[in-house]
Amino acid sequence: MSHRQGGATDEFPQLLRCDPARAFAMLRVQALAGDRASQLALGQMYLEGIGCERNGAEARYWFQHAAHQGEAMAMNMLGRCLENGWGGGADYELAAVWYRESAEHGLDWGMYNYAHLLANGRGIRADRAAAFEWFTRAAEAGHGRAMHFLGQYHEHGWETAPDAERARELYRRSAEKGDYRGQCSWASVLAEQGRIDEACDLLQRVLATAPGYFVEALREELSQSRHVELRKLSQTDAV
Repeated sequence: MSHRQGGATDEFPQLLRCDPARAFAMLRVQALAGDRASQLALGQMYLEGIGCERNGAEARYWFQHAAHQGEAMAMNMLGRCLENGWGGGADYELAAVWYRESAEHGLDWGMYNYAHLLANGRGIRADRAAAFEWFTRAAEAGHGRAMHFLGQYHEHGWETAPDAERARELYRRSAEKGDYRGQCSWASVLAEQGRIDEACDLLQRVLATAPGYFVEALREELSQSRHVELRKLSQTDAV
């Protein structure tokens, strides 16, 4: 969490670590005074329960205030609240509006989330060509997750000519950014190249850090691999 404005800017990270309740109180004063960066940070604290009780409705309220002041990340987080029903009812159409606002303000997360809605037709008419464009822009901005999804477009020839080399490069960059999907795709490339030990090391990292639903599906996929080392990996505990 960052706090970009206010007199305590340099001291805030340490205060947040040492006394989150005091940091929360300080942010609330600045948020009430209209500071949009404080409003964004306060919304995140409410969302995560840092220095306060979790409160999705308050999180949504403060994200909305900051978003209306032009804070791109607040626009994205308001979209997340609306998409996932945090702090109120879900509204996919309005989520798409705020993701697009965030994207057009240049935020990579907004670009990525808007691309996802376009790709899936959630809250907006499905448009894979537009999704490809926004995934591309997010990847060019350095977004690791977008790199993985863009790699799939190039691998499968969705909205562009198939380009296996470009797909592999995007998977590698996504993996280096720490995205677990990108790490899996890059591990598949490594295995195809006979670099099994490197693939195993990467997949062990995924098994240790990815969400449970993803790990379960990955173990099932590994259990059917033609590589004995990967089949064994599916039966071991994550390290």
